[in-house]
Amino acid sequence: MQGSKLYVGNLNYTITAEELVTLFSEHGTVINANIIEGKGFGFVEMSNQSEAEEAKKKLDGSFLKGRAMRVNEARSRKNRYGHGRRAARR
Repeated sequence: MQGSKLYVGNLNYTITAEELVTLFSEHGTVINANIIEGKGFGFVEMSNQSEAEEAKKKLDGSFLKGRAMRVNEARSRKNRYGHGRRAARR
């Protein structure tokens, strides 16, 4: 893992950013947390890479409000679609 920003997916739609801060703070210092409303995912930024790795290890697959969370290293926008560009739609 190279960064300290984590993607948190498969969230219950009632989860708040404050709840993510509380949960992830058990594994280190949370710099920022945000939820993408109506999408069931969000992002948590930890203060350093080792804290992010620890949180990922402990929380990936754990249950929060009845759903198993997916915690992974967040990918940069340019790497999500391959080589910095969106694939052409056909």
